[in-house]
Amino acid sequence: MDLILWRHAEAEVIAPGQDDLQRALTPKGERQARRMAAWLNHRLPASTRVLASPALRCRQTAEALGRELRIVPALAPDAPAAALLDAARWPRAGEPVLICGHQPTLGRLAAQLLAGAAQDWAVKKGAVWWLRWRQRDGGPEVTLHAVQGPDAL
Repeated sequence: MDLILWRHAEAEVIAPGQDDLQRALTPKGERQARRMAAWLNHRLPASTRVLASPALRCRQTAEALGRELRIVPALAPDAPAAALLDAARWPRAGEPVLICGHQPTLGRLAAQLLAGAAQDWAVKKGAVWWLRWRQRDGGPEVTLHAVQGPDAL
């Protein structure tokens, strides 16, 4: 199973009294989302399930793919890593799953799956970490398939 972790692109700074879930992408963030979406669309199978946090910045980032997406309230900012695994049905899902979400959750999930450790790994704004689960030599294995940042495209 492939699990693609996509951190939302650059968003506006929260304004006094503003709901954090309503922060939109900046013009730079919109460019980052479009570049990363183009990179992803060349690589993602058509069967990929796309899940996004209810935060506006995540919805805008994921919408750049031009694919059907599902908004999952459990993926909101500060969600536990376990909520992402549950939403993705990791590692039982039969199709690849892309999750557009937030730090620090994405970094914590990557550390848990790749290193088996509770650590705060940094995932840059707009970047993708592509993880792959498989059975190897009778046991489960998680590998890092790709890491791509939007500004390197």
